[in-house]
Amino acid sequence: MQQPVTLLQIKNLASYQQSLEQIIKYIQEAEANAIIVAPELAVTGFDYDNLDAACAFSEEALKTLTKIVQQQILILTLFRKEEGKVVNQAVVIHNGGIVHKQNKYRLFKLGNEHLHFSAGTGEDIHIFEINGIRFGLLICFELRYKELWAKLEGADIICVPSQWGEPRKRHLEILGSALAVMNQCFALISNSSNETMAKSSAIYSPMGGVVLNDAAQKISHTIDLNEVKLMRRYIALE
Repeated sequence: MQQPVTLLQIKNLASYQQSLEQIIKYIQEAEANAIIVAPELAVTGFDYDNLDAACAFSEEALKTLTKIVQQQILILTLFRKEEGKVVNQAVVIHNGGIVHKQNKYRLFKLGNEHLHFSAGTGEDIHIFEINGIRFGLLICFELRYKELWAKLEGADIICVPSQWGEPRKRHLEILGSALAVMNQCFALISNSSNETMAKSSAIYSPMGGVVLNDAAQKISHTIDLNEVKLMRRYIALE
């Protein structure tokens, strides 16, 4: 099964609206049935000084994006409020609605995320299916936790929206590749190109292949999901 993929490797722009319009532009350019992954908090960035405004705009952005995204699958994270608490929530949009949502469970204390976000429970980190494809999702720092990899064993594709810092660039590349090989799946890493970020957005295959281009604002490629089945038959881990 041939599946088009677009990874965004973009910066947060001067305003929330500009950042949203940037994402919409790339959605419109992508193939009609593409999987599109945007960096972590690609609409607002980590705008802790304006939490209420970031949450409010995220809701408006969701309304806009759910109208636009139909056959495509869009994955991104947003500031959201749940039961009066602010969370960093990944949403998966398809057929004009949210088909999966997942709150960031492992917060990055080096970046003081724990001072501004409430952590998820981890219960929503599980495989979900769209069009016969089994997906998993991790948010940035969660990529470091092998127990979360285990929860996603059996996924065909694991998506990782990120704002991963440049000093740990090599870590991102090693972990992304290892996840794909270990879980015998495709790993789609979409990382920010903000000034202090690592870029290194990449498509990692279960056979160890990689598509990576730090110079690009988007990385578009077609993956063959049959590679997952072949790899699991070739080296059976059960």
